[in-house]
Amino acid sequence: MARDSQAALVALNRFGFGARGGAAGDFVNAASDPRGFVKAELGRPNGVPLEIPGLASTPALAKAVFQYQFEIQQAREAASKSTTGAATESPPQGAPDAKPTQRRNLSLSNIANDMSPKEPAMQQAQNNAAAPPVETMQPVAPKPPTQQPNIIQKTYRTEALARMQRAVMADCGFAERLVVFWSNHFCISASKGGLARMWAGSFEREAIRPHVLGRFADMLKAVEQHPAMLFFLDNQQSLGPDSRAGINRNRGLNENLAREILELHTLGVNGGYSQDDVTSLARIITGWTYAGRLGQLGTPGTFVFNANAHQPGAHRVMGKVYDQNGVAQGEAVLADIARHPSTAKFIATKFARHFVADDPPPALVARLADVFTNTDGDLKALSMALVDSEEAWKAPLTKIRSPYEFLMATGRLLGRIPEDPGRYLGGLNVLGQPLWSPAGPNGFPDSNAAWAAPEGMKLRLDISAQVASRLADNIDPRDLLELVAADAASPETRRTVERAETRQQALALLLMSPEFQRR
Repeated sequence: MARDSQAALVALNRFGFGARGGAAGDFVNAASDPRGFVKAELGRPNGVPLEIPGLASTPALAKAVFQYQFEIQQAREAASKSTTGAATESPPQGAPDAKPTQRRNLSLSNIANDMSPKEPAMQQAQNNAAAPPVETMQPVAPKPPTQQPNIIQKTYRTEALARMQRAVMADCGFAERLVVFWSNHFCISASKGGLARMWAGSFEREAIRPHVLGRFADMLKAVEQHPAMLFFLDNQQSLGPDSRAGINRNRGLNENLAREILELHTLGVNGGYSQDDVTSLARIITGWTYAGRLGQLGTPGTFVFNANAHQPGAHRVMGKVYDQNGVAQGEAVLADIARHPSTAKFIATKFARHFVADDPPPALVARLADVFTNTDGDLKALSMALVDSEEAWKAPLTKIRSPYEFLMATGRLLGRIPEDPGRYLGGLNVLGQPLWSPAGPNGFPDSNAAWAAPEGMKLRLDISAQVASRLADNIDPRDLLELVAADAASPETRRTVERAETRQQALALLLMSPEFQRR
């Protein structure tokens, strides 16, 4: 039983979000067949997609926010032209370009309040979409805004709630862990502005989830052509210097997207590409943009190829010449670099680092890279190979959970299915991992050095103590310890929980134990 318990702990913590409280029986099920328990989610047809009422498509969200921003603009212009002598009106609170109200000293007690109701300070959406696609703005009679002022934040919270509910309710959570991994690999940042915040959830649902168990090349194409990624890395601003738009507007390339495709999404920083390759790829993907409010290029909020912005001619990337062929020219580059040996090695290393160890076993990385190459980037095969590897089960549980994993695991153990995302979002802010908002295009860090710092652990202890102060009276932490680790719990952890002076102290210590914090 002890050996099965250890394997169950690995199954639940390394591959999932930990055991659920109540009568779910996760630990018993995992102990009986650890590998089968983890793999089961990969065989469920609806295990990865997130299609529930209330979650709108990217074009639908674009239509709403474009119209709202336009109405705000018209209202502001009307106010500035007023002859009443009144001062220019301020934009409504919560508008995409309204300056957010600043709050400080987020309350840990609020975060702990049932892990649900009202949300503490969240940075509101910033200015309008920066430099949307070039479309002539036709004059329209001004009218007051008709949308709710918090449309962007409301959408963000709705998407967050759906994601968190799935994570808390999943049997193991392996499929959701894969979503989190790939979403962080191909990250955008909701803090970029109104459109990024509006699209953060739909980007994950449309470009990541459909391909988590599919082909890497398909995910790569979906990501790089999604309006959220084009907006995040400013490709809608990139004009071929010799294109019609580039000549007329005296503007040129923006290399952001091309650089991150090569450096962060595929080959890796040492993957063999040069600055010339970055520039060539940037030229090839000029014209990759999204349709704006007026829909002159296509349905607003959809990917479009603007031939007038595209740099003409053939271009060389990684030693291969790609002839001019419209949008297909860039798609051909993506297809080739998705199959490059450097991409296989880069993805295999990140995958093993995330799930196994900061310094993953070289043999495991090599084997995963071979699977990636031999299956043409089949990500389900890659995931299965990870679960089947001996290294993933024998490596000690030394990686600390990220803030998101910690909060999801806490909600699962305590049976707190989110009804409002506020407390979780606030906790993520406090712990330094605001949802869908990394500081840069390289995503959130995936190492112990990032999350095991003393200040971060102190904040986790504070949150654990506050959660325990509200919920421990109706919970026996000794019973929860059996759900968390059973016979795999160390004697030290068991003594610590059993000898605690109060239930509140015992629960807080359990939430901070190695069996709960490490994966």
